[in-house]
Amino acid sequence: MIHPNKLMRGAVSAIALLGAAPMMAGIPVLGVVTAQAQEQLVASVLFEGNRRFPDSQLLNMVDISTSGIFTQQRLAADIQSIRMAYDREGFMSVSVTARTEQTGDGRVRVVFTINEGERAGIAAINFTGNNSIGANNLKSALLTKETGFLSWLVRDDTYDEQKLAVDRERVRLYYANRGYPDAQVSTATEYDPARNAYFINFTVNEGQRYEIGNVGIETSINGLNTDVLRGTVHTGQGNQYSMADLQRTIEDMAYEASTQGYSFADVRARLDRDVATNTFNITYLVDEGARVYVERINITGNVKTRDFVIRRELGFAEGDPFNRSAVIRGRTAIEGLDFFSKVEVSTAPGSSADKIVLNINVQEKSTGEYGATAGYSTSDGILGELSLTERNFLGRGQYLRASIGASQAGRTFDFSFTEPRFMGMKVSAGVDAYHRIYDETSASFYGSQVTGGQLRLGVPLTSALNASFFGGYEHKVIKDEDNPKSDFVANGQEFNKAFVGYTLTWNGVDNVRNPTEGLYATFTQQYVGWDHNLLKTDARARYFVPLLQDSGMVASVRGQAGIINSLDGNPIHQTEAYTPGSQLVRGFEGRGFGPRSTRGEYIGTTMYAGISAEIEFPIPGLPENYGLSGAVWVDAGWVGDSSDILNLNPTGAAVATSNDEPWRASVGASLIWDSPFGPLRGDVAHVLNKATDDRTQVFQFTISTLL
Repeated sequence: MIHPNKLMRGAVSAIALLGAAPMMAGIPVLGVVTAQAQEQLVASVLFEGNRRFPDSQLLNMVDISTSGIFTQQRLAADIQSIRMAYDREGFMSVSVTARTEQTGDGRVRVVFTINEGERAGIAAINFTGNNSIGANNLKSALLTKETGFLSWLVRDDTYDEQKLAVDRERVRLYYANRGYPDAQVSTATEYDPARNAYFINFTVNEGQRYEIGNVGIETSINGLNTDVLRGTVHTGQGNQYSMADLQRTIEDMAYEASTQGYSFADVRARLDRDVATNTFNITYLVDEGARVYVERINITGNVKTRDFVIRRELGFAEGDPFNRSAVIRGRTAIEGLDFFSKVEVSTAPGSSADKIVLNINVQEKSTGEYGATAGYSTSDGILGELSLTERNFLGRGQYLRASIGASQAGRTFDFSFTEPRFMGMKVSAGVDAYHRIYDETSASFYGSQVTGGQLRLGVPLTSALNASFFGGYEHKVIKDEDNPKSDFVANGQEFNKAFVGYTLTWNGVDNVRNPTEGLYATFTQQYVGWDHNLLKTDARARYFVPLLQDSGMVASVRGQAGIINSLDGNPIHQTEAYTPGSQLVRGFEGRGFGPRSTRGEYIGTTMYAGISAEIEFPIPGLPENYGLSGAVWVDAGWVGDSSDILNLNPTGAAVATSNDEPWRASVGASLIWDSPFGPLRGDVAHVLNKATDDRTQVFQFTISTLL
């Protein structure tokens, strides 16, 4: 359905182009124009009533401004340009008028008056014919979203015909990647003037569901190891047909062939449809392709970002063999930088038949963020932060962040810098510095001031496995001016710590922000010396698996454990002990369980272990674009005693601990919000098992993390 205002605007535009000046006075949408029909020089162009677009953007839309010449035809066309820009942003009832004012030097001042009206939204998006896939799952694939309580911020509920065409294709691909290669999608749109909103209906003809039958590889290239190529196949026999898995296999197989030295290998998939069994038998054909080389790489659109930042993501340079899989991987890597809102890659013939020109056009987006945030944490109370972040520092792809934070528990000052390609290698290097002030609270008998820093080095070992190495220094001063209270430290006591270690990270999940399948795990060891002599070892892992295909339900199992070993046989100081709390078992306060002294001071432990199972699901009846989901879970954790913790109490008072039940367990439910500020979650817990002096809490509000 075409909005009536668009019909009128099209008519106005046609009249303007025909130069029907005598009729323009009778068209009210053009407003009052007092200038004569003859061409005049423009002194200035002004705008009134515009809120959505600043003057600078509107100036780029009007020809009168750029040419400096006023005519009635140009004025009509400029009014139409402004209106169409508002149309694309959803302001369907906008009106634009213009007036002219003569200046003393014989020139004319043009003033555009804009009445924006209210922005039209999307009242509802409906699906018919989707017998196999739920509407909420299909809505998650759309760029167009229903109007919700965050639409004023993200503006994803704007009706746009071009975006709707993309959405039709996204729904079709959603089906094609879930076993329905013949799915067809159409749309019908209706505008409701009373609600100033659109109703969009998608009609789906799903077709038959297909699975993968036999899978084979054939090659005409002598010496190519097809057994290794089989490791790149993502279309396993018995799996549902997926166009994405098919394309991914072609790309990975071609790339693997190039690593074997066959840079010109060309991979195609031959599909044999078996209608009787609803299966596709797939044969991957690997042959020698045309010997074509990259003559030149042209990069355009990058105003801030240096060329070398983009080129180094390609993995090849001028003069190298042209390989389509390498180009696709390079484009994906450039998009992964998150510096650009759009990355377009095209090819053009080179100076000879065996040469090709690669054109890369990018559209930059803002990579700098600054601002003030405020929030609430059940462990730290009210908190706030001032921060400055630049993800593409000086256009060199470097990461820089500085922040100042404050809460009821203390203040923090942090600085971080990362060079993603140290000395041009695929190695990241960085430095962190911090100063943190922790106050005495009901959960801590003493405060401290901590100043430190570290150097980091990250090395990719495989496509999924990364190693990072770190080393640094930290100076801690104890603040215990109340009585004093602590049995383990004294006011003004100082600790120096030098540390060095490594972390192995396995990232096998399909999406780091919203994982639905795969394993994510870390293993960290660090040696702590100077005033200490100990080895810390920590392991964490979480495995995700989807439940009930296309239901949006995801199950996960998480495990974690840690141990501190004294390397000289001496007791471990309390300041280096683990303090597991709600991050191990929900339903407990921070420092809420574990060994305590006879006076109730939290001591900590040298060993802990825990396991958690969780099912996350979409909330029925809520639009997908709200970003809200629910979860149910069960946690269980174990903490060791404090027998190896050093007691510095000069009076020799007993430090018998209250850890009569080393196992803790809880069950609960959560509300998770994928907010513009990051994933947030509120957990409601019921403790099943605890020790005598443990401190519990029914509700906690945290930032949702992968581990």
